Amino acid sequence: MMFAVIKTGGKQYNVSANQKLTVGRLAGDVGSTVEFGDILALGGDTPSFGAPFVDGARVIAEIVEHSRGDKVIAFKKRRRQNSKRKRGYRDEQTVLLITDVLAKGQQPSDKPKAAKKAAPAKADADSSAPAKKPAAKKAAKPAKTEE
Repeated sequence: MMFAVIKTGGKQYNVSANQKLTVGRLAGDVGSTVEFGDILALGGDTPSFGAPFVDGARVIAEIVEHSRGDKVIAFKKRRRQNSKRKRGYRDEQTVLLITDVLAKGQQPSDKPKAAKKAAPAKADADSSAPAKKPAAKKAAKPAKTEE
């Protein structure tokens, strides 16, 4: 099985085909293809390591969605100084689906995208199944009276 170590956004990720990966925000629309050329190492039957990058190797990925990460709170407090500061932020992220890991000279495979499962068709009003009737409302109990 072929895998690669890629560099993007100042971080390194170990990836293989058909893997979902969350990285820092990348430019591009959902459904578009992104190609990474900064491959630090390529593994498999004959591993190769770059100095700094493997020549001709590339990784192709598809953008699945853009999202935001969890909120990170930066809270600073100075004891007995009546001084505190609270700041928060959320990282912008992109979720990728790695489609191919290619060595030098390899061409991307033209796999047809997996067809999304269609939602089951709703039954028509003319179908043989009887329609459900709404539940009958219960009668209110009379209030107790004191004599």
